[in-house]
Amino acid sequence: MAELAAVSLLPPKFPRLRAAAAFAAPLLAAVVLWEALVRALDVNPRVFPSVEAVLRAGWETILDGTLVHHIAASLGRVAVGTGLALALSIPLGVAMGLSRGVSAFFTPLLRFFSVLAGIAWIPIATLWFGYGFGAITFVIFNAVFFVVVYNTLLGVSSIPIALRRAAASLGAGHWATLWEVVLPGALPNIVTGVRTGLGFAWRGLIAAEMIATNVGLGYMLFTARDFYRTEVIVFGMIVIGLLWLLLDRLLLAPLERATIERWGLVVRA
Repeated sequence: MAELAAVSLLPPKFPRLRAAAAFAAPLLAAVVLWEALVRALDVNPRVFPSVEAVLRAGWETILDGTLVHHIAASLGRVAVGTGLALALSIPLGVAMGLSRGVSAFFTPLLRFFSVLAGIAWIPIATLWFGYGFGAITFVIFNAVFFVVVYNTLLGVSSIPIALRRAAASLGAGHWATLWEVVLPGALPNIVTGVRTGLGFAWRGLIAAEMIATNVGLGYMLFTARDFYRTEVIVFGMIVIGLLWLLLDRLLLAPLERATIERWGLVVRA
């Protein structure tokens, strides 16, 4: 109740601050409930830690540099895997959207492999690339690739054929139509696909790091289990969630919103 009251007291001229406070209020309430239950039930720290123990463990990982090391490794893998996926998925999606023959050939493959994207590739990825950067990057690649291909195809297919013909009648060649009509028109769907694919990739990354590497946030959780360090496990889970929230709320969501307002059908009020 206190958190909700604090939100209501914020002046109306700060809508972003109000939105941030409203978003954080349930999370703060969950932390308060967590600490109250641990204390009331006298929970064994090996079963579930207190808030104080988690904060202490987190501070230790910050001081000794291990947290930064794990975060850097995880984000680097996501960046490389996503970059490779985008470099291949967007051209393929555009080609499928522009050519019925290409679409007819790749659609069955797309439907089949889309259900296998992500962590299903971990066993064979470790056989192909060994335990380390290559295997995890491959898992991330698969998590992003098929989602972006499908969304790119959807975006290109949604562009009215009359618009392409109008561009051609004004003298636009194939490349000009591609860069000035097709890609801008499909961009809102592409960005939505990137946002969705990165969500799958983030989950696949953590799962793969528990198995196929010796550094990363997933590895930090897995090794903490061996020593019954539940406070480290919970802290790692919080870091994973907060990193995704920051990535999604500060980068992906604004990018998607701006793209839809610029090239989509939504107009800022």
